[in-house]
Amino acid sequence: MTKERKLTGWHALAIFGSCFAVIISVNLLLAYSAVSTFPGLEVKNSYIASQSFDDRRADQQSLGWTVRADAKGGLLILSITDANGRPVQTGSLDAVLGRATHVQDDRSPEFSFDGRAYVARETLKPGNWNIRMKATSLDGIPFEQRVVLHVES
Repeated sequence: MTKERKLTGWHALAIFGSCFAVIISVNLLLAYSAVSTFPGLEVKNSYIASQSFDDRRADQQSLGWTVRADAKGGLLILSITDANGRPVQTGSLDAVLGRATHVQDDRSPEFSFDGRAYVARETLKPGNWNIRMKATSLDGIPFEQRVVLHVES
């Protein structure tokens, strides 16, 4: 004959407390992970940056550039076209390739212009990637954009 166990108030309190301890522990772990992987601020002083924002945006929009990024066959292709759809060669191009959520995988591809687009050799894992590019037109107008790049398996 087996002895029947009873669920007492202390047992219920222990189960209740254990469940809340697990929930709080997971929340603390996720909060720590979120804060420790945050890449940082975009600008040091947002007020100063905002003072010239409208002028920089107007200059950039006057170029009429459209940017598209593709990853195909081990190549990263960054296409910049003007308002008429023609390829654009920039005066300078600096780009950082990385994940949208952390800076661990950030790198700067070595782009070269092939007459139609800027191409770099990059092997990327599937997922959501960003290209944070800074370019300058041939007449010296700065152009900055974050380009979303989805890499499929």
